[in-house]
Amino acid sequence: MQDHIIRASADAGHVRAFAAYTKKVVEDARTAHNTSPVMTAALGRLLTAGAMMGAMMKGDDLLTLQIKCDGAAGGLTVTADAEGHVKGYCMEPMVLIPARPDHKLDVAGALGPGYLRVIKDMGLKEPYIGETQLVSGEIAEDITYYYAQSEQTPSAVGLGVLMSRDNTVAEAGGFIVQLMPDASEETVAKLEKNLQNVKSVTDVYKDGKTTEDLLSILLEGLDMQLLDKSDVSFRCDCSAAKIEAALISIGKKDLLSLIDEGKEVEMGCSFCGRKYIISQEKLKELYSEA
Repeated sequence: MQDHIIRASADAGHVRAFAAYTKKVVEDARTAHNTSPVMTAALGRLLTAGAMMGAMMKGDDLLTLQIKCDGAAGGLTVTADAEGHVKGYCMEPMVLIPARPDHKLDVAGALGPGYLRVIKDMGLKEPYIGETQLVSGEIAEDITYYYAQSEQTPSAVGLGVLMSRDNTVAEAGGFIVQLMPDASEETVAKLEKNLQNVKSVTDVYKDGKTTEDLLSILLEGLDMQLLDKSDVSFRCDCSAAKIEAALISIGKKDLLSLIDEGKEVEMGCSFCGRKYIISQEKLKELYSEA
């Protein structure tokens, strides 16, 4: 099944919902960064959330999610746009810690205390920045808390990554359900009841159900309307030209130091792991341009 996001509304527009299937996105990120199982789960959850939150934006808007934390993970960064392109990385990709008592990956333990920062670049003079503490480290609960505190939007968020025995990604996905102003208490009660029927997003997919099925469970009895479906992919827009521009930006003094070393320079993209080799000849060209 191709990775995708489905957007829906319910209760005459008083509820909006997004459901995502992101198995390939998360597997592509795991391959790019060689992440351990717990970091695959952590990064995969944030990538899935970023993809859905990016789908709420418009045009050339860009979303960035950052987790800064005191645990072994160090932190994670994800960026997404309104076209379904998402990318991300973690500071420490090979964190190895024991599983939780219920045998599930201990994402919260890998993160530890910290905060979530949401940056929305919407083409204005200054980007919108919202920041909240991590309330659990499970990421879904942390994004739910962010929406309540920073955007005053009551939300329910579910995110999941299921690993196979060979440490590849078996299933991944998530949902965001939000209450719009003037939603009735009856609607709130129905949503709360429906949410209890989704213990795990990955269990829904493992049972062969689709994103449409997931939304049907979440919005049962609320006159759901499916609005659109869009593809999602792990895609990085790095390039040799951008790497060269970054080198020019460090200034002539530092460029000259690299030239004096007499060696080619290797630079990597944090988001996708791609390596770029800059020759001495190219460094001299960049020095002339700086």
